[in-house]
Amino acid sequence: MNSVQVRSAERALSVGTWMIVAGAMLYSILTVTPLAARHTPDEWGWTAPILPLVVDAAVVIVVRLDAVLARLGGHGGRWPVVLRWMTGCMTLALNVADSGLRKDLVGVAVHAVAPLLLIVTAETGLAYRRAITAALAAHEARQRAEQTEREQATEARRAAAEQRAREEREHAALLAREQREHEALLAREQTEREEAARCAERAEREGRERAGREARERREREREQQQRERERVEREAEQRRQEEERRREEAARREQEEREERAARERAALLSGGPVNEKLPEDQARAVVHAAFGEGLPVRTAVDLCGWSIGWVSTRYQELRDATVADPRALEGAAS
Repeated sequence: MNSVQVRSAERALSVGTWMIVAGAMLYSILTVTPLAARHTPDEWGWTAPILPLVVDAAVVIVVRLDAVLARLGGHGGRWPVVLRWMTGCMTLALNVADSGLRKDLVGVAVHAVAPLLLIVTAETGLAYRRAITAALAAHEARQRAEQTEREQATEARRAAAEQRAREEREHAALLAREQREHEALLAREQTEREEAARCAERAEREGRERAGREARERREREREQQQRERERVEREAEQRRQEEERRREEAARREQEEREERAARERAALLSGGPVNEKLPEDQARAVVHAAFGEGLPVRTAVDLCGWSIGWVSTRYQELRDATVADPRALEGAAS
């Protein structure tokens, strides 16, 4: 129920309460004034309507302030209760006094209707307003909790995005550093090759340098062998990583196939019962509707399988369509 409906209910309660109060006040004035006039000296007969007006004014005060306190979630204590019941009892006594003195039981019953209705309406309206206030407070608390959860989820997503961006930046920096190191290594290797060529030329010119040149060539071969060994280790590590990824993907694919097969079996089991002559329990009916939706069965077939009305089944179908649009895996979860 939204706030517009709640305000409409409160207005209906307020209008109905004040209509009953106004009718009871008018009836009380018309009933009590002759009684008060008969028990008042003739020169003061004009004061007869004052007594019912005073009592009814107290009733108006009680009803109005109780409504305000109930809407604010407060409680006036015991004195408002005393005033409410005292004014109600006074109104009842004044309205039935004339008929009671004449021992007219029918008149007592007739004149007791309006005061009793006023008393019960005041108590009931107070209870309704307190219940509405409590329900609104609980609804607002739930909304605040949901808002807090949404904010926390948004913050978590933002943190995850920042983490991914930071990891991507670090990865890019690592790649750039490796690229620079590789270029520096190529430059060093180029320099070493040029130096080796110069050494070879000097060895050809100078026999004394042949031994040094051979030593340098041997060291170069060792470095190349070490480089090849490093490259081989890196290739093997990359192959192992690719193989591990392939195994994980294969395991995920098998798990997905098993989950889909299990969901299909569950839907088939739910739909194997055939049409029913009476309504299934709601939980079982929801499961049958989910299975029928997953198998692409029409609404009429689902109605025959669960025994519920077309409107109810159509509503469940629409909920499942909305859930499927929001999350394609929702249907699988509902069926299992």
